[in-house]
Amino acid sequence: MAPVVVIDAPSNLGLRPPAPGTVPGCYKLAGALREQRIVQRLGAFEGGVVVPPRYDRGDWQEGDGVFNAAAIAAYTPRLADRIERHVRSGDFPVVLGGDCSIQLGASLALRRIGRYGLAAIDGSADFRHPGNSAAVGAAGGEELAISTGRGQDDLADLEGLRPYLRDEDVRLLGIRDEDTDRAELARLRIPTVSVGEMRQWGVAEMAAGVLRTLETPATDGFWVHLDADVLDPAVMPAVDAPDAGGLLPDELAVLLRTLVRSERCVGLNVTIYDPDLDPDGSAGAMFTDVIVGAFGDDKD
Repeated sequence: MAPVVVIDAPSNLGLRPPAPGTVPGCYKLAGALREQRIVQRLGAFEGGVVVPPRYDRGDWQEGDGVFNAAAIAAYTPRLADRIERHVRSGDFPVVLGGDCSIQLGASLALRRIGRYGLAAIDGSADFRHPGNSAAVGAAGGEELAISTGRGQDDLADLEGLRPYLRDEDVRLLGIRDEDTDRAELARLRIPTVSVGEMRQWGVAEMAAGVLRTLETPATDGFWVHLDADVLDPAVMPAVDAPDAGGLLPDELAVLLRTLVRSERCVGLNVTIYDPDLDPDGSAGAMFTDVIVGAFGDDKD
């Protein structure tokens, strides 16, 4: 496997405040996973930190588009620069977020290089956009729509590279069975696999089948986006939107291991886990174990 490089992207710019006067705690994700010795256990090299702008929604109001848009638009190319450098060098970046808007950095980086796919392991589609909602605002719930060219120009067309991902190159895995975005995604021919479907078909069999579609010669490889809310809140309550009916750790382990061990997989980002909602650190420890286990033997 390519050398693993851990990069911190501690941005919370894409989430709404959990309470008035507060900021989302997912910017602490990288620090919490580092406390679990993720770098050492992966046998990874140090990729440093891409420091995000300050979280400040100013006088933003509903209907104003994406909040923190200017900050996200400034941060995304800087994160893309770091990811692009490592991918071109043959490294395997593991990017520790942060909210899901950091995925824009990976998608932009890969769009600069060529044509890449995305395996999004996420409890929700993150496909809100002006064409299907009047509640556009939080990029962390909109990054897949933005990456596929749907959204305001200052985020969806950075460097004139819209779309960063083609619809047919995206796979969405682990959404809840009742997710209302599935109908639109089906019309767009963006494949989705729900938790219930995974269990019906068998996680290992489904993962292997999805991998075959990602390893197509039409693309140069694929990236994996992992959102902690794909896990059931019984085992991962430390997320901003804990919806019942998610994957269990053993199921996620099989899915993640199948994808990241592919020779065509070029990187992984990890998002949404909020240490503020995990006071004893047990959910973070479990999450780290799953990620480390996906790469093979624990080096610790």
